[in-house]
Amino acid sequence: MAQFNRRVSRVRRHTRIRKTLNGTVARPRLAIFRSVAPIYAQVIDDTKGNTLATASSLDAEIKKQAEGKKKGEIAGLVGALVAKRAVEKGISEVAFDRGGFKYHGRVKALGEAARKQGLKF
Repeated sequence: MAQFNRRVSRVRRHTRIRKTLNGTVARPRLAIFRSVAPIYAQVIDDTKGNTLATASSLDAEIKKQAEGKKKGEIAGLVGALVAKRAVEKGISEVAFDRGGFKYHGRVKALGEAARKQGLKF
């Protein structure tokens, strides 16, 4: 019996999700990747393969605000920033791609912050 591997399981879940979830020009995909410390978010148009907006906890804007905050609060800052950048480019609706992660904790904080900034998904 093969040993349980969380990363392999997550990638398998993400592949299953991506079979049906697709970013278009009208409704691009908001993709999230969560590692141990940083969290990344991208708004992607899959028809052309273009990334339209990005944000991560490593951005200079967020690093200043993130000092002394918990990872969940930092994820909220990332969500707000990616939503702000997407709205500036005229994107109001996205398809939320949680990347195989459960919708709780940092992923949920990012999603809720993006909604508060005006993104619909």
